[in-house]
Amino acid sequence: MIKVENLTKYYGDLCAVDQVNFEIKKGEILGLLGPNGAGKTTIYRILTGYLAPTSGTIKVKDYNIIDNLIEIKGLIGYLPENAPIYHDMLVFDYLNYVADIRGVAADKKLSQIKDLADLCSLNEVMHKSVDELSKGYRQRVGIAHALMGDPEILVLDEPTSGLDPNQIVETREIIKRIGKEKTIVFSTHILSEAAATCDRMVIINRGKIAADDTLDNLKKSLDEDSVEKIFRKLTQGN
Repeated sequence: MIKVENLTKYYGDLCAVDQVNFEIKKGEILGLLGPNGAGKTTIYRILTGYLAPTSGTIKVKDYNIIDNLIEIKGLIGYLPENAPIYHDMLVFDYLNYVADIRGVAADKKLSQIKDLADLCSLNEVMHKSVDELSKGYRQRVGIAHALMGDPEILVLDEPTSGLDPNQIVETREIIKRIGKEKTIVFSTHILSEAAATCDRMVIINRGKIAADDTLDNLKKSLDEDSVEKIFRKLTQGN
């Protein structure tokens, strides 16, 4: 589904992503992990077309990010770390607006908005202003935004950042439900968060891949049973 090949990105003299290679299978929930500044967001911005790579490429299905950017954007729903939603709009009006932007057919808009409201547990706030919502609800609106148009791939950048424990659990359950039908890649700097949700994890440190495996295999190979110890060993060398 997604193949990252020798991906490299420089900002001036700073190498943010250094010869990164990994693949994501169709229907997989993959966690892209690493400490802040590891290069996760840069990889996401290249994958979603907001940045061009310095070298290397990303392939999505039969498309190349260099030559087929428009086609790839049509396959991906993207939620940045800070959901870019209009706070002065009602939730329903905002999702209706997003449906228009995403080119959802007029005769399918209402049913898709309803389905996303059900999936993201938004029914009780559909006629509230986004500005009235808690951060947890705003994040759900952002996920509904990313899913509008029924993309095959969902890319989430730190989807639980800043949420309280209950909101984290609710968001995690939404991701699991979505993962039954779509390919999902999400980033976090908390290994235990990915461990509770994803099928596999790619750990990034200083722009390079430190590990690419399931949590069970990482536990065996590193002789650790604590996700926190695994994370420290891979990103701090101890």
